[in-house]
Amino acid sequence: MAIPVANPKIQNYALKDDIAAAVAQVFESGAFILGPNVSGLEEEVPIVCGSKYGVAVNSGTDAIVVALAANGIGPGDEVITTPFTFVATTEAILIVGAKPVFADINLDDFNLDPDKVEEKITSKTKAILPVHLYGQCAKVDRFKAIAEKHNLKLIYDGAQAIGAKNNGVGMGEFGDASTLSFYPTKNLGGCGDGGMVLVNDEQVAAMAKSLRFHGMDATYSYQYVGYCSRLDEIQAAVLRVKLKKISDWNEARRANAAYYIEQLNSLPVKLPVSAPENYHIYHQFTLRFAKRDELKAKLAERGVGSAVFYPSPLHLQKAYLNLGYKPGDFPEAEKAALEVLSLPVYPELTAAERNQVASAVAESIKELA
Repeated sequence: MAIPVANPKIQNYALKDDIAAAVAQVFESGAFILGPNVSGLEEEVPIVCGSKYGVAVNSGTDAIVVALAANGIGPGDEVITTPFTFVATTEAILIVGAKPVFADINLDDFNLDPDKVEEKITSKTKAILPVHLYGQCAKVDRFKAIAEKHNLKLIYDGAQAIGAKNNGVGMGEFGDASTLSFYPTKNLGGCGDGGMVLVNDEQVAAMAKSLRFHGMDATYSYQYVGYCSRLDEIQAAVLRVKLKKISDWNEARRANAAYYIEQLNSLPVKLPVSAPENYHIYHQFTLRFAKRDELKAKLAERGVGSAVFYPSPLHLQKAYLNLGYKPGDFPEAEKAALEVLSLPVYPELTAAERNQVASAVAESIKELA
């Protein structure tokens, strides 16, 4: 049987009775927007992530938009971020009217390189926006020092990192804000879109809550130009059911990753590296191999799904060519885009499936090496 790179269906099916009961309760209540499930989720997720406040919104993309706007980022500002990530990070900066400024990534963890960030700072720079890519925290101590030195806002895109930690501290404690995505294939995925802004400042949290609801501060009273970005009660109800399992699921992902590393570490392939200070929750298990496309094809022949996250860095995408970058500007991001390949690592993998994946990778690499 073919093994997909992700399989949210099997996870939802295992919890179908609990999910159905939670959704039925929403229909019984008649409260579909900003009701008790949203409030409950906003209390429960910050406990997992280590933040004081959570503001639920309708997508991970909007979480970044709201986080930026709530921290005063807007037209005329520059925000330094990574070109090697999902498009939402760059898109959100442009949505609030600011300008994305790219810096290159680290070789070891695919995250934004702090050394490259500092050289990009100008008088217009107002924020740094690192991504905790693939489930591993960026170099938070370094970014904190840079942000404090230059009086910059520090906002983390943690869409792939719910439950990740650095030196035992949850990802939600770092910076001026962090964001989450509840897209169905995330470690905590809904049955539709959803996201959350995590903050530790009460005033920023209040601003984010206002912005997600048209800039309202009281019924039909508007202090700001806001957005319509409310997480609905049905998604919140589903997520609250699944949130109870997130620690177990993250541990299962880590166990799958450890198995792959044990089985594949003698092969001529670059495996993911988890920094000793990080608790990596392996949203993706991403290796690097020079003949990536050939490896992907051979895995498919052996019934193993894989995926490329991401095949082109954002500075080379048509939508962002007007930012003025060219091939060669960010060599590590460009090289990673040619070599990365993510394997199935979802928590429901059986021992037999995990072994099939590892064996398929080993056999394929030996054929290609």
